[in-house]
Amino acid sequence: MHPLDNVIWQALTTRQSEFAESFDQARRFQKDVTSLCAFLEPTERGYESLASLTGAGGTAAVFLEKAYQARPGWSLVGGAPLLEMVCPDGMELPASDPHVEFVELTRADVPEMVELAALTRPGPFGTRTLELGTYLGIRREGKLVAMAGERLKVPGYTEVSAVCTHPGHTGKGYARILMSEVMHRIRDQDETSFLHVRRDNVRAIALYERLGFRERVRLHYAVLRRD
Repeated sequence: MHPLDNVIWQALTTRQSEFAESFDQARRFQKDVTSLCAFLEPTERGYESLASLTGAGGTAAVFLEKAYQARPGWSLVGGAPLLEMVCPDGMELPASDPHVEFVELTRADVPEMVELAALTRPGPFGTRTLELGTYLGIRREGKLVAMAGERLKVPGYTEVSAVCTHPGHTGKGYARILMSEVMHRIRDQDETSFLHVRRDNVRAIALYERLGFRERVRLHYAVLRRD
């Protein structure tokens, strides 16, 4: 198995196991960290294990190899086709921009980070997502207007995530600047950067390709509710 196959499961059973809640063949991140969940395999046993974790009325955000197929006891409440992209080893990383100042975000910044994520919807983001890795931000007139950081971690790989810019500050290259710095820091740890993006987000995909990312696999993001 490749380290990025069933990547949420891999993260919760290796480098990020301290954040895991488990039942039989299912794992999930602690709720205030992120809503991401996984099972060993999308079998009846896998879904039953996930149901025991979520409880009645609970939700689970999962990555699937194929589009979700309706099954008793579950409702699909959201999701989208995804690309998983990797910046190959040996790819020249973009240079950092010395003219734009960024800061490393801390727990004191969490309310603004949650607010920015709610506005721009880069993916699940909770009050403890910051604990998953380094997060960098750009401020203008004291307000957080852009950020990017690290989320899933498996042996040899770290995910670039929560890439978002306030709608009033787009077109200034902030996403590229922050992602470049995050990618450099990941490589400095002898690791490879990867990310997930909606397949219909053409603008973001074009940026990621300019930064050196290449498509690895196609996945499906599904938010499921236990009836």
